[in-house]
Amino acid sequence: MANEYDYDDDYMQGEDEWDREQLLDPAWEKQQKKTFTAWCNSHLRKAGTQIENIEEDFRNGLKLMLLLEVISGEQLPKPDRGRMRFHKIANVNKALDFIAGKGVKLVSIGAEEIVDGNVKMTLGMIWTIILRFAIQDITVEELTAKEGLLLWCQRKTAPYKNVNVQNFHLSWKDGLAFCALIHRHRPELLDFYKLSRDNPLENLNTAFDVAEKHLDIPRMLDPEDMVNSVKPDERSVMAYVSSYYHAFSGAQQAETAANRICKVLKVNQENERLMEEYERLASDLLAWIKKTTPWLENRTTDNTLPGTQRKLDEFRDYRRKQKPPKLEDKAKLENSFNTLQTRLRLSNRPAYLPTEGKMVSDIANAWKGLEFAEKGFEEWLLSELQRLERLDHLAQKFRHRCEIHEDWAEGKEDMLQSQDFKRCRLNDVKAMKKKHEAFESDLAAHQDRVEQIAAIAQELNALEYHDIIAVNKRCQLICEQWDRLGTLTATRRVALDEAENILEKIDSLHLEFAKRAAPFNNWLDGAKEDLLDMFIVHTTEEIQELFEAHEQFKSTLPEADKEFNAIMRLAQQAQSLSSSIGISNPENPYTTVDPKDISNKWGDVKQLVPQRDGVLSGEMAKQQKNERLRREFAQKANVVGPWIETQLDAVASITIQLKASLEDQLNKLHHYEKSVQQYKPHMDDLETINQEVQEAMIFENRYTHYTMETLRVGWEQLLTAIARNINEVENQILTRDSKGISEDQMNEFRASFNHFDKNRTRRLEPKEFKACLVSLGYNIREDRQGDADFQRIMSIVDPNHSGYVTFESFLDFMTRETADTDTAEQVMQSFKILAADKPFITAQILRQELPPDQAEYCIQRMAPYSGRDAVPGALDYMSFSTALYGESDL
Repeated sequence: MANEYDYDDDYMQGEDEWDREQLLDPAWEKQQKKTFTAWCNSHLRKAGTQIENIEEDFRNGLKLMLLLEVISGEQLPKPDRGRMRFHKIANVNKALDFIAGKGVKLVSIGAEEIVDGNVKMTLGMIWTIILRFAIQDITVEELTAKEGLLLWCQRKTAPYKNVNVQNFHLSWKDGLAFCALIHRHRPELLDFYKLSRDNPLENLNTAFDVAEKHLDIPRMLDPEDMVNSVKPDERSVMAYVSSYYHAFSGAQQAETAANRICKVLKVNQENERLMEEYERLASDLLAWIKKTTPWLENRTTDNTLPGTQRKLDEFRDYRRKQKPPKLEDKAKLENSFNTLQTRLRLSNRPAYLPTEGKMVSDIANAWKGLEFAEKGFEEWLLSELQRLERLDHLAQKFRHRCEIHEDWAEGKEDMLQSQDFKRCRLNDVKAMKKKHEAFESDLAAHQDRVEQIAAIAQELNALEYHDIIAVNKRCQLICEQWDRLGTLTATRRVALDEAENILEKIDSLHLEFAKRAAPFNNWLDGAKEDLLDMFIVHTTEEIQELFEAHEQFKSTLPEADKEFNAIMRLAQQAQSLSSSIGISNPENPYTTVDPKDISNKWGDVKQLVPQRDGVLSGEMAKQQKNERLRREFAQKANVVGPWIETQLDAVASITIQLKASLEDQLNKLHHYEKSVQQYKPHMDDLETINQEVQEAMIFENRYTHYTMETLRVGWEQLLTAIARNINEVENQILTRDSKGISEDQMNEFRASFNHFDKNRTRRLEPKEFKACLVSLGYNIREDRQGDADFQRIMSIVDPNHSGYVTFESFLDFMTRETADTDTAEQVMQSFKILAADKPFITAQILRQELPPDQAEYCIQRMAPYSGRDAVPGALDYMSFSTALYGESDL
């Protein structure tokens, strides 16, 4: 059925249609007649009149015109005073024309039906008047009238745990919501916490009596009707609740004013914190520079190399540990100063001027003086070290060369006298000979070092070094040791040659054994490893290949038995020959293989062959069962996988459809969400099959490229994509409605963003974001100033420096760019609302309306008010508001 009233701006379209069928309900019709009559009388009494019967008393149009004049404050055309039917129709038409002139489009409500006393049409007309003059002007965060009134009720009743306002019918039946609204604004009028949900009639009577007596709100609802109705009439409740809103509108203005003040004070508090931080850092840095500079200018030492070295260490500590943090403090100080000046400029505050002597230029000059002193200090200290080092160089050179030779000679005499070559293997003796030859070469090379030590000692003697006795004694010991090393080297060379000839005869026998034993031992190890191998196969083809390989291995066993017997004979011959020359159990230097080990391994291989036959047969039966499970899983997965991929593509395409409204996108996403939940049993079936596959340790399936993990990931990605897109669309709707952005603007923002988001990642690189801003009309110049402006914008949309801009940050920036900025006059007007239009305000009001920290901030900084109408403790909010946008040192 078509609407019987309609507004040009559609501010409540779809929510408050006048339903003819609804009026056929006698209970609701009765509630509306009572409520609307009381509402009309609450305004008509201002003109000294009232109505008794709503469908009868408006028939002649006179009281209807009077009602419109009272609630609008405007003069209607002069009414016709005749009593004929056409006079009455003319008067009603004048009223309806006035309503239409206020932007209300009336549909199916005609003057004839009002004159004839049609109760349905009369109630519809009064509801239209209530909507236009009592509810339409209600705005909370730019929501529609009904939504705004509902949000206002929810916020005001939020602190009351037993009140939950979700609509304008059932949420009000127990009366606690009415009592909560009164108690929130006028707590002295009733004790809310003594009320009970179990006494709805008492609660309703209490609220209606208090509202009528103290708030001048007449009774518009009947408590018995509210309690006894299955669902109270929504329009009746809205009409009555709107009277509460208008009664408490002053408190709403005070809350808005307090929020504005909090915003401004927060900016000022942060600026003052940055000023204090700058002053502290500047003071600390200047004090450190003043303390350090004299130390760098001092040019005296104790004239010793250790003392001068200590001073050099102190200077290095200063360069590495003390100066770098201070350099960081200096950079931080400059950055803090620039940040503060930018914040002051953006918030319309004057520039910050530091305390005298603490300007950035003062600190830079002090730092230059520090670095000048540092440079001269380093040059002087290095020249002093060079002078002292030359005096000590010659003595250190002698000690250093002696230490090197003594370290080299340590243990050499014991090594040359050792008999370690006896009872060694041939390779060891040959290695000892090579090592001895290398030592002989090393000994010859050290001849020059010994001669250099003697020459330095002779020079120290000539220069009459003060500790020359110790130098000569040390040189004599080195020369005597050198002569002994030459004699011992020749003696050891003869002994090594004799031992080598004896061991070469035994070595040839060991070599023959090693050549044949090593490969056979390796074959035994490989065969044993293969027979004991805990193989893992996944198909019947793989186990069949193992069967064939095992049969091929068994065919090689006779040849292996011949090789085993030949190797064991070689070992027996080598043992016999070693015993003949008095060597028991000689060690074979060419192999670690022992004849006993070969014999034991050969026995193990012959036992493992029949065991392997049984293991392979059991695995063949297992793989045949696994093949059946693979086919069952693949058949199901090849259906579910493509379905998930199709749904992901469909969900991704929804949010880039520019022609579809946000509400249409949201509806489509909810439809996909429901479809996915209905498809869940298919995933459950796959999980059951996959459990059997996992229990059978099946890891590959050539019948499908889908795995349970990829299907789970796809399923979770589908659920996440739907939830994320629903959340994004809801946020866009909330941004559009709360910021006053039209659907066309939102589409323009979205179209521009999607145009540059080529990869559909829902984020833009800085270059793409800059191009997007230009496409929306931003003038970003191609110069240094333009780069600075763009970097400022990037710091807003990308505060974490992630290197990209998300769609949410982009949308928030575009909406925030259109918002109004506060001024001193707006802040002053906000304080005036809190002060009830008085030129001063008190500390009590500030603590009542503002958060504690910001209330104390105002009290400490506001000057006393000195006007004639001042009261004790009066504060001057006007000069305080001006100072917020004037001097920066409140």
